Amino acid sequence: MSAPPAGPPAPPAVGPVPALGASAPAGGPVRPSGTGGGELPRRVHAGYALGSLATGAFGTVPGLLLLPYLTDTLGVAAGLAALLVLLPKAWDVLVNPVAGRISDRTRSRWGPRRPWLLGAGLALAVLFAAIFAAPFGVGPAAGAYVAVAFLATATAFAFFQVPYVAMPAELTDDAAERTRLMGWRVAVLALAILISGAVAPVVVTAGGEGVAGHRWMGVFVAALIAFGALGAFLGTRSAATGAVTATEPTLRAQLAVVAADRPFRALLLCFVVQSAGVATILAGVSYFAAQILRDPTTGPTVLFACFVGPALLVMPLWTRLGARLGKKTALVAASLLLAAGAAALVAAPVLPVAAVYAVVALLGVGYAGQQVFALALLPDCVAASTARTGRRQAGVFTGLWTAGETFGLALGPGIYGLVLAVSGYVSSATGTAAAQSDTARLGVLLGFTAVPALLIAPATLLLHPHPYLPPPPTHLVDHGVAVGTKAAKIHGKATTSP
Repeated sequence: MSAPPAGPPAPPAVGPVPALGASAPAGGPVRPSGTGGGELPRRVHAGYALGSLATGAFGTVPGLLLLPYLTDTLGVAAGLAALLVLLPKAWDVLVNPVAGRISDRTRSRWGPRRPWLLGAGLALAVLFAAIFAAPFGVGPAAGAYVAVAFLATATAFAFFQVPYVAMPAELTDDAAERTRLMGWRVAVLALAILISGAVAPVVVTAGGEGVAGHRWMGVFVAALIAFGALGAFLGTRSAATGAVTATEPTLRAQLAVVAADRPFRALLLCFVVQSAGVATILAGVSYFAAQILRDPTTGPTVLFACFVGPALLVMPLWTRLGARLGKKTALVAASLLLAAGAAALVAAPVLPVAAVYAVVALLGVGYAGQQVFALALLPDCVAASTARTGRRQAGVFTGLWTAGETFGLALGPGIYGLVLAVSGYVSSATGTAAAQSDTARLGVLLGFTAVPALLIAPATLLLHPHPYLPPPPTHLVDHGVAVGTKAAKIHGKATTSP
């Protein structure tokens, strides 16, 4: 959420490829920051990518099911439910940079990042199941419990995701290799979204709907998160760690360095706004299936399959396009495709159902590229800052990144809940949606289509003023060059290095 590799597969490394860290694990040599690094073994690609089972499940299921769980199962009013979904994740804006600094300073035989993959990952699994445990039944007390449990889960997620996202800049110094690593990660991320997003509603139905069905769903997703966390921890054990390099003495000083990095700021703001748009789509899936497609049982699962399935198929094509056009240009193209697909769905009430699903598949193609190129540009920014300053601050960069991403993913359901409240959506405590007015159904439609399109497309303008890492290639790419050869390495650096 195993997955097919995205882009050209990396051959086994000739020697160990260490990562930055505090101390070397048994069997793992040390390399200092900014030296060495190249192609990673495929087992490291796959192992690291498994962590996206955890990030994808947590990023998807609350955005997909938590808002309708509150409004249609616990009977919480739409406006209040929007706040209950938004505020706990907004807390991560404060927690994530702290988690990054703590992981930067962690010293262990497993390095600075991997202990957090294990401890925070398992805590995340347990707390996720607790969100849907519903010990207080339905009503206001149940809503308050969900808010507190969600807050604790979001905190555990910060301490898992920040070290996880920081690792690519430390696993290899080769920008092209980081892009391949991100291809693997986004492929598994797409699979995680497909499994968690498509299967979770089925588990709710199979478990008897209502509170009971959501309890079973919580256990299912918790198991998926635990598997991903353990897979990332064990799969990266052969990637060596290195000696800690100098960092700014205080968190405030580190944040100042990051804030002064204009390309990173532009990329971060663009990604936050676009994440809010994507999260608005996710939040509306169940409502759109029930109120527009009139298929509350199978509609969410089919929508997710159409949205995520193409992402698994087109990832190699996006990787090739990025090599030819440059990552920034490819990111803009993918984002505009995603926004165009969302806007086209405004016509869903008059389109055949098959046509609606086809447009959703188009959204999935754009989503795949938008994710892979944004995530591939992030470690490029981190590596450029490390080379420029000589200080390892990947945790602070990625702490801010994941804080922004988490806030965007929380903002989406909040926006969608606000649209529902304004349009007069009626909540229910029965486990099934109440009958809705035409105005409420219009709110369901516009929140799923026009609103995310207006968030995703204009955000690309934020990238325009900045000379991005890496620059577009100045020569045609010869895709016939064998991966792993000297020519391929020169080719990759010519097109992707800062």
